[in-house]
Amino acid sequence: MTEHVAAPSSARRDELLERAYGYVLEHGLSGMSLRPLATAIDSSPRVLLFLFASKDGLVRALLARARADELQLLDRLRSTTGKSDLPTVAEGVWQWLAAREHRALLRLWAEGYALSLVEPHGPWAGFAAATVAEWLELLAAAQPPDVRNTEAGAAERTLTLAVLRGGLLDLLATDDHVRTTAAVQRHLVALRRAARVPSSPL
Repeated sequence: MTEHVAAPSSARRDELLERAYGYVLEHGLSGMSLRPLATAIDSSPRVLLFLFASKDGLVRALLARARADELQLLDRLRSTTGKSDLPTVAEGVWQWLAAREHRALLRLWAEGYALSLVEPHGPWAGFAAATVAEWLELLAAAQPPDVRNTEAGAAERTLTLAVLRGGLLDLLATDDHVRTTAAVQRHLVALRRAARVPSSPL
């Protein structure tokens, strides 16, 4: 049986990937069909299959594109927060997550996260675990070294990530920015009290 291999990166492939990324930001990944997608981005299923080897290959490329946006955010947070404490970094993360202009990207992220849990052998395999590791790494860098490498430090950043992720999913479901932000802020206040860090209103 011949194994199909994706075409090497090219300007045309990159262009169609960006167009397809815009399409799935609007329409989602679930039930994505090549024919409507190809029509929407002025291509054809045959061209997409040639460039990405298979529908699964295209999905993997789209999720990698979504993660590139996520990693860009993480890099920006690292550069702007520097050696900031955990509550300040978590506050910056929430402000980004709660911004309305990021809803489409975050809905796609939530979809890929969920699909990687219920279909662990699909093209989204490992997506959820990779994003958890990346976010925990960012939060760990904001903890003092003597806390970072302890069980308590791991629990602290895990809880913080759980609050941020839970608040995000609730926000995506309800669009209730006030309530979800108040819940996140409550956790940040507790973090600041535990670390004796001055409060910074969201």
